[in-house]
Amino acid sequence: MQNYIFETKMEVRDYECDIEGIVNNAQYVHYLEHTRHLFLKECGLSFAEMHDKGVDAVVARMQLQYKVPLRPDDEFYSRLNLTKEGIRYVFHQDLYRASDEQLCFKGKVELVCLINGRLGNSEEYDKAFERFIK
Repeated sequence: MQNYIFETKMEVRDYECDIEGIVNNAQYVHYLEHTRHLFLKECGLSFAEMHDKGVDAVVARMQLQYKVPLRPDDEFYSRLNLTKEGIRYVFHQDLYRASDEQLCFKGKVELVCLINGRLGNSEEYDKAFERFIK
C-alpha cells in the first residue's frame, strides 16, 4: 500500500448498482471526482470559486483499473495521492472496501488547468498543493 495524502469514507447506494448487483462501472468516476472535490476543499480551494475566477481544472486523461466489485451497502475508503508532471496534476486514486481493506479499484486521473479558456499553469492550485507535491 502506498502513502496517501487524503482519504474519505463512502457507502455504495443501491441505485449505483446494475442488474448484476455490482456498482456500475461509470459510477467509479463519480467516486473519484467527489474525492478530488473534497480534497480541494481541504486545501482551501473551491472548484466553483476557481471557475468564477476563470480557472478551470479539467480532466485530460484517465486510466481505470477495476479489481474487485463493490456491492450495495459496501462501505469503502477513497484515497488519493498527488504528483505534478509538467502542467499536469496527476491524481493517483484507489478505492478499498472498508470491511477487509480489499483493493477494489485503481485510477490515475490527469488534470490540466484552463485559465480564461487557455491551457496554463495555475498559481492558486500550485500554492494549494505545494505541501503535497515533491
